[in-house]
Amino acid sequence: MIEIAPTQLTDHRIELPGSKSYTHRAIIAAALSNGACRVTGGLDSEDTRLTRKALKMMGIAMEADGGIWQIEGADGCLQPCAEPIHLQNSGTSMRLLAAVAAMGQGEYLLTGAGRMQQRPMGHLLTALKQAGCPARAVHGNDCPPVVIPGGTAGGGRVEIDCSVSSQYLSGLLLLAPCVPRGMQIQVTRGPVSRPYIDLTLDMLQRFGVEVQRDGYRYFDVPGGQTYQAHDLTVEPDASNAGYFWAAAAVSGGSVTVKGLTLQSLQGDVRFVRVLEKMGCRLEEVKGAITVTGGPLSGIEVDMAHMPDLAPTLAIVAAFAKGTTRIVNVAHLRAKECDRLAAAVEGLLRMGIRATEAGDTLTIVGGRPHGATIDTHDDHRMAMSFAVAGLKIPGVMIKGEDCVEKSFPKFWDVFNQLYR
Repeated sequence: MIEIAPTQLTDHRIELPGSKSYTHRAIIAAALSNGACRVTGGLDSEDTRLTRKALKMMGIAMEADGGIWQIEGADGCLQPCAEPIHLQNSGTSMRLLAAVAAMGQGEYLLTGAGRMQQRPMGHLLTALKQAGCPARAVHGNDCPPVVIPGGTAGGGRVEIDCSVSSQYLSGLLLLAPCVPRGMQIQVTRGPVSRPYIDLTLDMLQRFGVEVQRDGYRYFDVPGGQTYQAHDLTVEPDASNAGYFWAAAAVSGGSVTVKGLTLQSLQGDVRFVRVLEKMGCRLEEVKGAITVTGGPLSGIEVDMAHMPDLAPTLAIVAAFAKGTTRIVNVAHLRAKECDRLAAAVEGLLRMGIRATEAGDTLTIVGGRPHGATIDTHDDHRMAMSFAVAGLKIPGVMIKGEDCVEKSFPKFWDVFNQLYR
């Protein structure tokens, strides 16, 4: 357990590690490529290590040299793996690799921790079956552990429901160029978190893969393509930047995050526009974004496409005048924990009126007080509630080590706000 000490923020400049979402996709694309690739600035966290370890188990050679990863692409030829591939609680690893494994050899068993075994994958499994891969959930409940028979997917027309996760579609897009008939993917519902689809498509383009699309409803990926070996640098993580912009919002100080611009494809960079709407001042200068706090007012905002920052916004809303309604976030129930319930639980402990129902989280701003916050082993909850402790005394974060999942050095960077 860690206690957060209040402080008066003035003007801080923060450097952050690479985007977790980009890092997962870069590692996978490099592994599928036709030669040597170098990935610079990737995020070294629990989740990305799980993706790297899984790909090594599938025969991919990769080495770390400081902040540079050398990855030898296998030209889409993954090796058999007799051992179970444990992905702990990394939903991104599970969903992307479950699709990618369909181009391998033999059967792959992908499993995870207790919470992972409750997280839905049925829509992805159904789509893989349509593509010719008889993927299945071991317990018949559409959740991990799952078995993926490699070398069976021929491709063709598939339909996918992305109302729960955009990662199902991203997985199919990563697989599609490597199967004989490619894929013609029709999205029947969603997708939620659309910017993550843009990240996947950007990565495919960087590696020379051709994709035709009609918005977010239809994607045509020709088969028999080759990922072209490519060196790339991963930009900072906009989701992690959100905690520090939120710190500026609640404190009235200024925080600058270097290396990000408003033109980033990462959807969470748009969080600064939400804070601006609440009363903060926004500035973009020379490849950096600065947020300066001001008097905050409650708003209604659709967070369907940047759900990871919904709990962070809930913290900011606790200090705002009036009511904030965060809508279209029902899919937060299927994350590392039920983030809607966990956010309400923590806010109530802090003396803030909050409710969740259907797809909406409602917060009535007021005078929050200190409390012990149960993170439910969810990194987003730990980092979000830490922001509140910068403004009010007595905020205790229980299980603070869960930040290893996405931001191992979070507390080191967070402590820079006290300098």
